[in-house]
Amino acid sequence: PGQGGARWRPEVNKSGATQYVRSEVPGLQYIAVTADQVLCEYAGGWADIQGQKVMTLDTTLMAYSMTKTFTAVAILQLAEQRKLSLDDVIDRYFVNTAYHGHGITLRQLLNHTSGVPNPIPLRWVHLAAEDSSFNEAEALATVLRENPDLAFEPGRKFSYSNIGYWLLGKVVEQVTGQSYPAYIRKNIFQPLRLLAQEMDFLIPDESRHANGYLKKYSLMNLVKGFVVDNKFLGSYEGRWLRFNSHYLNGPAFGGLIGTARGFSRFLQDQLRADSALFGPETKRLLETQQTDGAGRPIQMTPGWHLGETHGVAYFFKEGGGGGFHSEMRIYPAKGVATVAMANSTGFHSTRLLNRVDRTFLEPRQ
Repeated sequence: PGQGGARWRPEVNKSGATQYVRSEVPGLQYIAVTADQVLCEYAGGWADIQGQKVMTLDTTLMAYSMTKTFTAVAILQLAEQRKLSLDDVIDRYFVNTAYHGHGITLRQLLNHTSGVPNPIPLRWVHLAAEDSSFNEAEALATVLRENPDLAFEPGRKFSYSNIGYWLLGKVVEQVTGQSYPAYIRKNIFQPLRLLAQEMDFLIPDESRHANGYLKKYSLMNLVKGFVVDNKFLGSYEGRWLRFNSHYLNGPAFGGLIGTARGFSRFLQDQLRADSALFGPETKRLLETQQTDGAGRPIQMTPGWHLGETHGVAYFFKEGGGGGFHSEMRIYPAKGVATVAMANSTGFHSTRLLNRVDRTFLEPRQ
C-alpha cells in the first residue's frame, strides 16, 4: 500500500511470475482461475485510506452491474423448471406499467433489446443506514412513473437498460413467491457454497468492507453535485473522496456485494461442463449469442456481453457506480476466467484485464 492509494497492481510476466506495476486505485483484488485451479490471486492497496486498512482477499466490495448475470441465471433456472418462458410477454407479470401492450418479452429484457429506457441511475441508491425503512416497491414505481416511454420499438436494436433488469428481478419474485435476494441466496449462493462474507446483498461486516472512492482531480468529482446527493459523500482522504456506505434501490440490476474470490467461484462453476446451477442445455443458452428482432446478431447472450482481446473471445460483465468498479470474464476456448474489483469509480477494468489476462491466454512454455 502507498499513501493515498495502492501504488502497485499485479502483472504476470511470460515466465508465470507475478510482478507489480503502478496502479491508480486505492485498492484492488484480482483472481484468475480454471475450473479447478487458482492461477493467480492478488489483493493490495487500501480498503480504507484514512483508517489504513489494507485490502485483502476477504474484503468485500460493491459489484454493481455484475449482478445482472446472476439475475439472468435466475431467470434461466426458472425457465428450465418451466415456471416461465423466455418468450413470455411481460404483460403477464406487470399489468400497470406504461410498457403494457408493447409485446416486450423476458428474452428482450435479458438481452437489452426491449426498448425500456435507461435514465442515469446514479440517484437510485439509499444509505446503508436507511435500508431498514427503504421501500423498493415505491422506488420502482417512481422510476416507472418518471420514465413511461419506450426508447424504441421492442426488438429493434440493442440498448442497455437497468430498468429492464430491475423488472426481471420482480418477475423472479412473482414466480417464486420469494424476495429476489432470498431466491438468489438459496438457488445460486447455496449450490456454490458461498458464504455471506463472499457474496450477499447486505454488507456482512463493516470492518471487512472497502470504502468506495472517487478521485479528487477528476471530471466526475467536478460534476458530482448535479448527480449525487451530498448525503452519500464523505470526506477527502488524500487525493480521494470517500463515499458513504450505500445500497442500490434495485438489487436485481446491481445489488451484489462480494469478493473477487466469491465471484471466481461462480466463474469456476461456469467453466465446468456440469454446472451446479442448471443443466447443460440451459448453460449453452446462457452462452448463446442473441439477435435483434430482424435477426441481426448483437454482442449479447441472455446475460453476458461478448468481447475479444488478443484474438481470444470472451464473455464478460462489468459493473461500476459510486466508489467501485469491477469486471469478470470467461474465456471459454482457453478454460480460463478472471475477475478484477477495485474501490474506485474510475477504475479502468477493461484496460487492466486486457493486459494482465494475456499471460493466461498464451500457450505455456
